[in-house]
Amino acid sequence: MTLSPRDARAVILSLALGTFGIGVIEFASMGLLPFYAADFSITEARAGHAISSYALGVVIGAPILAVLGAKLPRKGFLIALMAFYALANLAAGAAPNFTSFVIARFFSGLPHGAYFGMAMLFAADLMPKGKRAQGIAWVISGLTVANIIGVPLAGAIGQYFGWRWGFAIVAALCGGSAMMIARTAPAVAPDPNASPMRELGALTNRSVWLTLAVGAIGFGGVFAVYSYLSAAMIATHAGPDWTIPIALSAFGVGGTVGNVIAGKLSDWSRFGAGLILLCGMVVMPLLYTLTIGDWRAMALAMVALGMTAGMVIPMQVRLMEVAGDAQTLAAALNHAAFNFANALGPFLAGLALSAGYGWQATGYVGSALAVAGLAFLGIAYLDARRASPLRAVSIRPPA
Repeated sequence: MTLSPRDARAVILSLALGTFGIGVIEFASMGLLPFYAADFSITEARAGHAISSYALGVVIGAPILAVLGAKLPRKGFLIALMAFYALANLAAGAAPNFTSFVIARFFSGLPHGAYFGMAMLFAADLMPKGKRAQGIAWVISGLTVANIIGVPLAGAIGQYFGWRWGFAIVAALCGGSAMMIARTAPAVAPDPNASPMRELGALTNRSVWLTLAVGAIGFGGVFAVYSYLSAAMIATHAGPDWTIPIALSAFGVGGTVGNVIAGKLSDWSRFGAGLILLCGMVVMPLLYTLTIGDWRAMALAMVALGMTAGMVIPMQVRLMEVAGDAQTLAAALNHAAFNFANALGPFLAGLALSAGYGWQATGYVGSALAVAGLAFLGIAYLDARRASPLRAVSIRPPA
């Protein structure tokens, strides 16, 4: 694809608006948890099942849609994914009961991973040689902006005007993204060499599965804590209502800094970056348990926890190295893995809360999951050393 810089920026902006909308509701749904729990007259622990439902939708939808979309025109596929996402979130906001809300959240998750994977590849193809990574970074920046601005804003709207408005606004944003893609993106023929079977070949690669396991298990530690942050602040009277969006935004600020750090660490070593970030995920949830009840300390703990969230970067680079020709599926599976963590963390933390272990239990569960992630990282490293000693310890990405 050959576009002028201005036209390329317009396309990438339309794609980033979609990632912004996805990022807002993925994380804001955690901040809105106590409000829809109260509306549906259920406990916070049970309300966490809606978060897990969305994440499971991502896990199931990412590989299936990535494979099915391998031979489809990318522009039309991206429009369809974003339009479906908008409608599903509209249904979630209008859900009459908790069961229908959980079902709507599951369907909302189906296009998530495939959209991210396809949007990153589409953006990379728009950029000149040597700047493909910038296109990917600009698409992902929608998530960063979502965590700093969109999530606390959606939380505030949900807090003062009703949680359903958060889903309605995201539906409008994603509908706008679909229309912008239709207007600005060039029509590109599907890759003639694309093959669902070639994409599925990644599923037979042991290195792919080990890399996915690191994120799927280890990153659950972040979500075990973050998912119940708002509920913990309300239940412990940590501060006035206006402090909740600040604490949520603090996580986004930490995530922004963490992405920069993770990028530099990943250039040095993918496994080294994963080790450092996972060690942070072990320690930060434990420190968080000491801050519960003081909103200022909890916000600072969220900054620290957010700085570990850049682990998606070294894991994505590692997947690109080991996935071979199945790059579309690999990109989608990476988001599926981190959303499996989004399901696992809140689910296990919810069990601990239901058992009466108190709000500190979310931190203990988070730390334990990060330790399990470290174990998978160690297995993946040893496996890579056996396969190719020089490749495993390389400090630079392959040419």
